[in-house]
Amino acid sequence: MPSYVITEKCDGCKGGDKTACMYICPNDLMVLDPNAMKAYNQEPNQCWECFSCVKICPTQAIEVRGYSDFVPLGSSVMPMLGTEDVMWTCKFRNGLIKRFKFPIRTTAEGAANAYTDLKGKDLDSELLSTEEADGHTLKIPNA
Repeated sequence: MPSYVITEKCDGCKGGDKTACMYICPNDLMVLDPNAMKAYNQEPNQCWECFSCVKICPTQAIEVRGYSDFVPLGSSVMPMLGTEDVMWTCKFRNGLIKRFKFPIRTTAEGAANAYTDLKGKDLDSELLSTEEADGHTLKIPNA
């Protein structure tokens, strides 16, 4: 189910020209209604359900129904973003509440480099990163 805004909780990020959910949405789906000063998902069918808008919302006004392999149907999932982790609160239909934490990024933005193991490789080559020019395949540790 795509993200949806609980209008009673949304304050439009205090009247700024761009809300937090507008800033973070990878599909640019969240927009601000200038009359009501409330955010909403303009194209729910295009929502990836990535939870980015849910995690960044300062008033916890955005919800996404959790996937069935994560929480049962009818349950709600609410992440709370901290400085070092995300605290997930799952509220089940029977009232049971469970919480768990996941750490967040520990590297500075832009510092992660997926190509550190490929030093000395020609990245413009048509060969795969595990192939040598002589046609042999490199043995990858832990693979």
